[in-house]
Amino acid sequence: MQTKQQKKEEDSLIFGLRPIIEAVRAGKEIDKLLVQSGLKSELFSELMGVLKQHNVAFQYVPVEKLNRLTTKNHQGVVGYISAITYHKIKNILPGIISSGKAPLLLILDRITDVRNFGAIARTAECSGVDAIIIPSHGAAQINADAMKTSAGALNKITVCREDNLKTVIDFLKECGVQIVACTEKTNDYYFQMDFTVPSAIIMGSEEDGILNEYLQKSDAKAKIPLMGEIGSLNVSVAAGIILYEAVSQRMVN
Repeated sequence: MQTKQQKKEEDSLIFGLRPIIEAVRAGKEIDKLLVQSGLKSELFSELMGVLKQHNVAFQYVPVEKLNRLTTKNHQGVVGYISAITYHKIKNILPGIISSGKAPLLLILDRITDVRNFGAIARTAECSGVDAIIIPSHGAAQINADAMKTSAGALNKITVCREDNLKTVIDFLKECGVQIVACTEKTNDYYFQMDFTVPSAIIMGSEEDGILNEYLQKSDAKAKIPLMGEIGSLNVSVAAGIILYEAVSQRMVN
């Protein structure tokens, strides 16, 4: 018997060239799209044109991977309809600033574990984060697992999916938002940062942290002191520590 979670994931699955073309044209948010390597046809060319027009990211994979996702006639394309609506930070930030609040943003650089993502989203919503920013490629799929772990937070918090985080960081800096990278590659601690000003905090991937190009663009770097023998914290725990430092500072001020 299917679990409720399996049923939700099956419901979000979409496959077949024409169904995916029509879903994209109808404005459906495609969370993840897998395309069979070497696929060629007139209808496939139409799909590629639609994906380009609507700026939908996709990944080439072997047909065996698609066959594992569904036994039905997928015609070489399988996707997942997103459980949420994504936004763009350039459309969100002006409203936050005009409200008189100092923006508090969270940039997630290639967080791929759905449970980590869900837990981070829950903490972000509870701590008053205005928006979570994720990359179009290399981010966790917002599936039933992520939704469940977030305890409903992903239905409440704004999530911005962006093609180029480097461009986003430049945009935020131009708007007066300080960029604070959470990394061990610094001598400064998180509690030494001033989070009362407009701030965007970058959390890096579970495997290799924050990309160097983002570190170089950061205004400040902050680390969490580790007193034991293990060299790092779970990223969702680290995000919670940093975000509630920001909450603490803003409540005092």
